[in-house]
Amino acid sequence: MSAIHSTPAAPRALILDLDGTLVDTLGDFVAVLGLTLADFSLPAVGREFVEHTIGRGGEHLVRQTLAHVGGDPALFDRAWARYQQHYAAVNGKHVAVYPGVVEGLALLQAQGLPLAVLTNKPVAPARELLRLKGLDGFFTHVFGGDSFERKKPDPLPLLKTCEALGTPPSATWMVGDSRNDAEAARAAGCPLVLVTYGYNHGEDIRAVPAQQHVGRLDAIRLNGAARPA
Repeated sequence: MSAIHSTPAAPRALILDLDGTLVDTLGDFVAVLGLTLADFSLPAVGREFVEHTIGRGGEHLVRQTLAHVGGDPALFDRAWARYQQHYAAVNGKHVAVYPGVVEGLALLQAQGLPLAVLTNKPVAPARELLRLKGLDGFFTHVFGGDSFERKKPDPLPLLKTCEALGTPPSATWMVGDSRNDAEAARAAGCPLVLVTYGYNHGEDIRAVPAQQHVGRLDAIRLNGAARPA
């Protein structure tokens, strides 16, 4: 399915996911998990496992990784602390900005639209990653998984971000790459755009209903009409 039937008005602001939407961070996650697991003499995990597991926050990723390699769940607190230390050192070293992202952000900014990043990654490394990749100047707000009481797919982070932007959910488009983003947007009442190149737990994101599915960020149509990937 390429689009749902209703067509929203042009947005007054946009909320964008980070990992899998603006930047390809898979290499960072693989490297950090490898370092963390090695600290506990546990086997490394492959890129496919990481790609299918990321998206619900670092704590979820570490818990699922420990389970996948047969690690003791009681290791979680220590593993999570090591993971955060390694992530701070690795952040951005194996990351690429997706094609069309800079162009798309520039087009949206030129329309005078306020832009916010909302990610389940903790806010400090998220802001640092945006800075490292030269994307920080596009955004009026950056919120992470530790910015609010709950994370996506709960709608609370989207609703709080809409409040910060000063726009109602119905006029604030959510741009993401996964069912996680879709569930949050639907529950919050935000029109949804999904990019087709990110991470969606191994599922084809085009099967998830959205106003638009786009293969590049600069392919978004602000009149809300559907555009095939």
